[in-house]
Amino acid sequence: MTITRRDILRNLGAGIAATSVLRVIPAVAAQHAHQTIATQKATAGAYTPMYFNAHEYRTLTALCRAILPSDQKSPGAVEAGAPEFIDLLTSENEEFRRVLGGGLIWLDAECADRYGATFLASKPDQQSEILDLIAYRKNATQDSRLSQPVQFFALLRNLTCDAYFTSEIGIRDLGYIGNTFVREFHGCPPLPE
Repeated sequence: MTITRRDILRNLGAGIAATSVLRVIPAVAAQHAHQTIATQKATAGAYTPMYFNAHEYRTLTALCRAILPSDQKSPGAVEAGAPEFIDLLTSENEEFRRVLGGGLIWLDAECADRYGATFLASKPDQQSEILDLIAYRKNATQDSRLSQPVQFFALLRNLTCDAYFTSEIGIRDLGYIGNTFVREFHGCPPLPE
């Protein structure tokens, strides 16, 4: 029996919906998604979103950048291909389409009600304010209207981190050297102060 690209992506998406890819999904499946994206970029010269429209994809990119920005130590989620990874998985997963698609629509509508502009057109402090509102589960317990937006942002945050830490950039950032023989293990490095 041959396993197709569609089977891998569907199973990868189903596993992520249950929990984080780093705990459940084999790294090989995530790597397949990254390779599929790299192949499309190499063939077409750029990634073409498979599910999200242009505005939604720009919003998704901005959200990935806000969740895991680049810093002096390493590139961020956008440079690691998180928006592409999320779009590819969403194109294959009905639940992701419902949660992420609905969440992006809610985000723009809520920003329009509060600030008179879409999320992307809102000022940076307004963007931070709305993200702070949906970033914490306690806000959903205090205001039940936020339960679905909080669920949206939690899924998006998990997917962004999963995409980052299964990418070449994320693996390099972790300092993972693979299954290599070491004569002696000196324990974990000390935590920075």
